[in-house]
Amino acid sequence: MIEGLPVIREAFPRTVRLVTTARLRDSVLLALVDQAELDALAEIERATSQRLIIQERGSPALDSKELIHGVPHATFVNAAFANAKPRELNRFNGPDRGAWYAALAVETAFAEVQFHLTDFLARTGVFEATVEYAELFASFAGEFVDLRADRKHRALSPDPAVGYPAGNLIADSARAKGINGVVYPSVRHDGGTCFAALFPHAVQSVTQGDVYRLVWAGNQSPAVNKVS
Repeated sequence: MIEGLPVIREAFPRTVRLVTTARLRDSVLLALVDQAELDALAEIERATSQRLIIQERGSPALDSKELIHGVPHATFVNAAFANAKPRELNRFNGPDRGAWYAALAVETAFAEVQFHLTDFLARTGVFEATVEYAELFASFAGEFVDLRADRKHRALSPDPAVGYPAGNLIADSARAKGINGVVYPSVRHDGGTCFAALFPHAVQSVTQGDVYRLVWAGNQSPAVNKVS
């Protein structure tokens, strides 16, 4: 619910999201198969890819007409909304519809990514991993629910069991009113600012930036190096 929460109309010309570089590269299978096999693989992808299924037929939570086309990196934007965590909430989206999460500074984006990856590694008990991330810059403009002055809001709880259900109530209410998203203080990076864009059309002018490598080598704090 957003009753009593401020809704601002503002432009943010440069935000940053981190995506794994695996999403940016062609599949290694391309060098191993002929055109007929590639066509067969494409048919399999069309039958199994959540993004492509929603792009063609939509879903109860995401109409295919909401997806964007004909602009740079549209695939990444659409995938962010089509590929939510199965059976899991995120802070401002549920399992049936994703959101485009971003930050004002790359340091904030790294803090958020590191937290979630480190939490995953902690569950395995092995802090050994190497992951490369690329910056995707985007601009936002329009109306946003603004939680920056309310750091104690329940939706900003560091405990997902508390924060995520409350955040989803805000997101559902904002979407119903056509509000583009939520701007909020980072839960994982003190002083940082984060965004959750709730509609694909709210993500504008996407461009790729630098690539960084995160290496966990036996401890919870990864080494971070720019690789391009």
